[in-house]
Amino acid sequence: MPKDNIVAGIDIGTTKVVAVVAEVMPEGRLNIIGLGETPSGGLRKGIIVDIENTARAIAGAVEQAERMSGCQVHSAFVGLTGPHIDSINNRGVVAVTGEDGEISLEDVERVLQAARVIPLAAERRIIHVLPRQYIVDGYDGVMDPVGMCGSRLEVETQIVTAAGAAVQNIMKSVQRAGLAVDELVLNPLASAGAVLQQAERELGSVVVDIGGGTTEIALISQGSLWFASVLPIGSEHITSDLAVGLRTPIVQAEVIKKEYGCVPADAVPDNEAVEVPPVGGREKRRVSRKALAAIIEPRVEEIFTLVRRELSSAHFQGLLPGGVVLTGGGALLEGITGMAAEILAMPVRLGWPEGGSGLADMVAAPPYATAVGLVNYGARRLAHPQAAATRETGWENFWSRLKSWWRELF
Repeated sequence: MPKDNIVAGIDIGTTKVVAVVAEVMPEGRLNIIGLGETPSGGLRKGIIVDIENTARAIAGAVEQAERMSGCQVHSAFVGLTGPHIDSINNRGVVAVTGEDGEISLEDVERVLQAARVIPLAAERRIIHVLPRQYIVDGYDGVMDPVGMCGSRLEVETQIVTAAGAAVQNIMKSVQRAGLAVDELVLNPLASAGAVLQQAERELGSVVVDIGGGTTEIALISQGSLWFASVLPIGSEHITSDLAVGLRTPIVQAEVIKKEYGCVPADAVPDNEAVEVPPVGGREKRRVSRKALAAIIEPRVEEIFTLVRRELSSAHFQGLLPGGVVLTGGGALLEGITGMAAEILAMPVRLGWPEGGSGLADMVAAPPYATAVGLVNYGARRLAHPQAAATRETGWENFWSRLKSWWRELF
């Protein structure tokens, strides 16, 4: 297969690392050809705390994906998450310098550079500069101003920043696994690209990705990211609650959560029971499923109460007719969509990656939303490398990719 048709995505999660390899077909459709998954032991709440363990997990997942695909992976689009993520709305303004007032790609690049000028602490790093809309001579709603005529060009952007140390640790982990980083991509942005339908993106929707150690939020409106946030709480906390409440090992608590966990407690019949192995290998005891739900429910309520608080802090003035799309491994908990709808006061559905061919059925599940979203993101980069780079991350990303292509030539 041609090397420039292959794209890889790596989702480095708190509980697992997932690698997906896909072939980008001529019409832009993705053909999933490889999937790898390994347990992750080097992260806590989305933050790398052990580079060596993380690098081994990445290498293991990529090796599995390589064996399945028959392709060697040299670089990948890598997901970025953690409570250190922040997003800022900002605006840039420039005068149009083209002949006859025609807006060129250089004008778009300059206005995006102007939008990047924000007060930023020394330890922070800009990850994305995402344009929501362009404004030409006061007329808003312009999505692609190149070729239009005007004298004043403005842009409204969403700027995503992250802690520099966390970014460096991810880069080091991937490099120690023997790979190069094509680009770091915000996890909730990738998840939204995988699970949202076009109408939901345009009308306005919220994606809530419940992972092991984090819950990621992305508010999408008019096809662009409006707000993003990462909460340091996830399904791992539910597992810990069960382990403590049932006095059972963490491994057994995880199995019980996946097989018998549900919410809310008042919806569970009183006569259902589950065998629970206690700590120390003593004889198993029977616990009602209603008691399990009573342990799980407060944590789920806490997660969605925090999500509601984060959405309120976004000060989004528009409507969200698309409602909430739940994804991630934690979204598989029985009854969670109904509880989310009650707390968030919005319609809620379960989201999973759709489309594609090849091994697409293997990744058509909420736990793989971020990894599939990363290869989707990478496919768009392959289709429009220069335009995409300057539109979303400015010259810094463009030059890094140019250097990478130069290295590949020799």
